[in-house]
Amino acid sequence: MKATRIFRAVGAVALLGLGLSSCKDFLKEELVSTLTNDYFSTEQGLEDLVKSSYEQTRYKFANEHSYAMFNFGVDELTYADQINYYWWDIYDSRLNSSDGFVDGVWTADYDGINRCNIGISRIPGINGTTTLRTQAQKDQRLAELRFLRAYYYFQLVQQYGAIPLVLQPSETVQLEYTRAAVPDVYRVIISDLRYAAANLAPTTSDFGRATQGAAQHYLAKVYLTRGSAVADVRGQQATDIDSAAYYSEQVINGGRYALETDYAKLFDISSYANSVASQTSREIIFSSQFLNVPALAGRFGNRVHSYFTLQYDNEPGMARDLLNDRPFRRVMPTNYAMDIFDRRNDSRFYKSLKTAWIANNGGNLPKWTAANAPTPAQVGQNKFAVGDTAFAVVVNTPQNPVPQATINASRYGIFARYVRNAAGTVVPGYDPTGAVGLRNKFPQIGKYTDPFRTSAADEAGTRDGILARLGETYLIAAEAYGRKGDYAKALQYVNVVRQRAAYRAGEVRPNANYRYEGGTRGDVSSTYPALTATQASFTTNDPKELYPSGLGSTAERFIHFMLNERTRELLGELHRWEDLARTETLVIRAKALNPDAAAIQAFHKLRPIPQTHLERITRNGQPLTAAERQAEQNPGY
Repeated sequence: MKATRIFRAVGAVALLGLGLSSCKDFLKEELVSTLTNDYFSTEQGLEDLVKSSYEQTRYKFANEHSYAMFNFGVDELTYADQINYYWWDIYDSRLNSSDGFVDGVWTADYDGINRCNIGISRIPGINGTTTLRTQAQKDQRLAELRFLRAYYYFQLVQQYGAIPLVLQPSETVQLEYTRAAVPDVYRVIISDLRYAAANLAPTTSDFGRATQGAAQHYLAKVYLTRGSAVADVRGQQATDIDSAAYYSEQVINGGRYALETDYAKLFDISSYANSVASQTSREIIFSSQFLNVPALAGRFGNRVHSYFTLQYDNEPGMARDLLNDRPFRRVMPTNYAMDIFDRRNDSRFYKSLKTAWIANNGGNLPKWTAANAPTPAQVGQNKFAVGDTAFAVVVNTPQNPVPQATINASRYGIFARYVRNAAGTVVPGYDPTGAVGLRNKFPQIGKYTDPFRTSAADEAGTRDGILARLGETYLIAAEAYGRKGDYAKALQYVNVVRQRAAYRAGEVRPNANYRYEGGTRGDVSSTYPALTATQASFTTNDPKELYPSGLGSTAERFIHFMLNERTRELLGELHRWEDLARTETLVIRAKALNPDAAAIQAFHKLRPIPQTHLERITRNGQPLTAAERQAEQNPGY
């Protein structure tokens, strides 16, 4: 069951703790408004501090920086027709050091780091009588804090590069900060994670707390990130890729985590019970915990559910409701994201993306007219009823366009990616590279859909934010072995993920499978044989992999093959910008596969250091000069 949480207001800083027993629709709340920092010298105060140190893991999902900083300006997603913050996708001059998102992520992560630092400094000296009585209990809490500090620093160093490295608590105003070199930051991250892996419990009854497996997963990811560097200087070591393989296999073979047998179960919203089960799946290694309590959800809710939606409430038979979410339509898949899937054989596409909407409004149902009714008797009759399909999005190719006559004669709306018009010409329907007016219909990523909010107007969502899951661990292991040149071992791990992705024997396909993807109606055979990956996918320039031009070796193509596989497995899960920056492929892939990101330049591989930080810090007690501020800023900003 999902965890309860404890909320405390401590002095001027609100500290939100998480994960402490039974179920998701349940909250223990305690407001304490008169506490000071002395409270953190008590056993209960330190326990609450540890809980509160998880709070800023939520920030990634708290606002529109979620897609802007983690999934815009890449190959797989682009802006839809409500263009809030789309400069993060098109890389224009508004992406600068004064942008509020730049400061927001920076501030949230350093707030989390400071909470960790306070606990790390005080727990060793506490003489506890209950939860911090033994050295083993102290080591467990210290390991949680060092895991979280590493998590926050890892996010910061990937986004900003060289950053201030603060390892002692800031309990008074401090203004003297300089940036530590990237290799120094990675050394601290790895040191913290190794301590966490050695001291965290393998399991926890408080779902949401860090575990040994979470530390091992992030160690694998950090070693892979540091070891991926070629031109960048991250302090990479010759053993980094070996370490990535080792720690990923510790998670995979540890027996505590397991892939869901059906990819769809990871995002199941068919009932509240199923939603809770999906969020506590054995595949989930670490997640940010959210509440479904209205009094608190308004402040701390997961808002990502709103951003991937299309415009549905302007269609006949439709009205805004909880199930279909708020139609903010900020983000849509690129053509690359739609075409990198083998949509006929890979179930992840139609299990990740919604393509049909069910009529929910009897007050505006469309009627047949004399011009389009199949028979004269149907003139004036409703085309469909509440509960029937109101409209569908078709993900087709130029080779199988939907005739305009078919669209006109359909009882429900059809929005096809490619249409054959009355003149016989194939034209775009919805098009990620077309005009803004065409960007309100598209296949909608459904991984964040949240029908368990209190009302259709609520932005604050209740679903946890997945930060690490076993599907990604397999891909980390695969990439590590491929980077070592052991492609056979790499493909073993890829194909474990592919086997889960394939339609199982006896599994019914969506009707799009036979209507548009070349499948056979009624076919329920396994698609794994057709989906099994082989070295031919990257030893040659396989056209199905949509490789950017200019890749000259198997090793180069393998990295892009793994990036393609990460899209297929992790589309929209807020990893992509960091994936491309890590692999030093951000510029080439954004330019090749997302026409909206054509203005990207090499310096965009890092974010600007926040102007608020540069204006706040001092040197020798004096504000920085303009030259000193520029020296502290990343190149290009």
